[in-house]
Amino acid sequence: MDILGTSLRVCVDDLDSAIAAYERLTGAEAVRFQRGPVAVAAVGPFFLMSGPESELSILRKITATIAVKDVDEAIADLTAVGGQIVAGPLPAPVGRTLVARHPDGSIFEYVDRNPMA
Repeated sequence: MDILGTSLRVCVDDLDSAIAAYERLTGAEAVRFQRGPVAVAAVGPFFLMSGPESELSILRKITATIAVKDVDEAIADLTAVGGQIVAGPLPAPVGRTLVARHPDGSIFEYVDRNPMA
């Protein structure tokens, strides 16, 4: 699979103040979107997330988000090495997403820019 980049997940109480800090640190402008009841801001290599604790407790289990060329390729490679697909693929704001558990137990989200047919 082609890994195009990674984003770190940061759960915050106050999204607006976190955005200001991370925009200053990264020099990038935030792009906001909703993921269900969770407000998300992508700022440089960070996904800042704020929302109900019941949702954040689940999102904290995902180590990072990995951008890939194609989620289908990621599924094939993850399965080949003994990984487990936990959720997805599902539509995402810019393409598709899935959550996978690696053989060592680490959990990652994979995203691509290919819309679901």
